[in-house]
Amino acid sequence: MKNSLLLIYLLGPLVYGQVLPVERDTTAAEYIIIEGDSIPRRTIDLDEVILLPDLSFDNRDARIRYLILKRKTLKVYPYAKLAAERLETLQERLSSLERKRDRRKYARVIQRYIEDEFSEELKKLTKTEGQILVKLIHRQTGKTAFELIRQLRSGWRAFWYNNTASLFDISLKEEFAPIDVLEDYLIEDILQRAFQSERLERQNPAFDIDFYSCVNKWSKPKRQYGG
Repeated sequence: MKNSLLLIYLLGPLVYGQVLPVERDTTAAEYIIIEGDSIPRRTIDLDEVILLPDLSFDNRDARIRYLILKRKTLKVYPYAKLAAERLETLQERLSSLERKRDRRKYARVIQRYIEDEFSEELKKLTKTEGQILVKLIHRQTGKTAFELIRQLRSGWRAFWYNNTASLFDISLKEEFAPIDVLEDYLIEDILQRAFQSERLERQNPAFDIDFYSCVNKWSKPKRQYGG
């Protein structure tokens, strides 16, 4: 027994020395190489995933109305997306031009380009498709169609366009407000589902949209849409 205690006493410092923490090189880091990307990364940015509620309707007519709205929304969204892209390009280019004369000249070129690109297709839209497009333009640009026309043209031209559109039950001043308007919430619901299924290319709105707040408000009335 005495020999055992003596052995522990003599070997004690060596035993405890083995369990002391060992200083490591803290500069070492793990990197991830994504296929097709030559730049190593330490983190991967993931897109936000929105959990969508199940669709349910009280009757067949309500479901049909939702599907009609879906078809119209999917049809006009690409035009609103393109309008936002063109506006961003226009604003970037205009900010790089110092002379007012050059800015006016470039703006006229873009206006003619947009008109030529859109005019024939927009003529084919129905009244409801045109109104949905106006709302989506506001969603993508943060400005109403009326404001965009006033910005790119004269105020009088915007007034004329708005009053002409009103003859066809279309308001160019219409905003996209899914938290306040049931149809706008349904449009946002349609867009989110199309983004997740990759049927449409995602383009973030120009302003924050709290989709879950919209769901909490409209999820129950949604089943009765048009019913």
